[in-house]
Amino acid sequence: MSLETMNPNPTWDAASYEDAVDTLEAHNDDLVYTVWGGDWCKDCRKLLPDFGAALEAADVPDERIDEIAVDEDKQGPGVEEYGIEYIPTVVVEDDDGDEIVRFVEEEDLPPAIWLAQELESKL
Repeated sequence: MSLETMNPNPTWDAASYEDAVDTLEAHNDDLVYTVWGGDWCKDCRKLLPDFGAALEAADVPDERIDEIAVDEDKQGPGVEEYGIEYIPTVVVEDDDGDEIVRFVEEEDLPPAIWLAQELESKL
């Protein structure tokens, strides 16, 4: 099931976030993004459309983005396995399934920027 909130924000300006887009694009064929969220969630509606636009601008293939909708009790596929408590949560893994970095809604930067900075420092 996909998340409507991951539909790219048409007004998001990739040129204003060139560094983040470049970092995401540099790894667009070797990382998998799993996004837990809910279309009912205000934080998801606030953060995920821009993240979807960033992934689109970075040419991240659709098959490398897994969108998981959770219910209002934050239950859904992989929630227990990955220890998901807050949404949105984005887990970035390599092709071996090893977690590289995790964005959780309480970070002080938007997902694309925060993840790009973390990926730069870890890869």
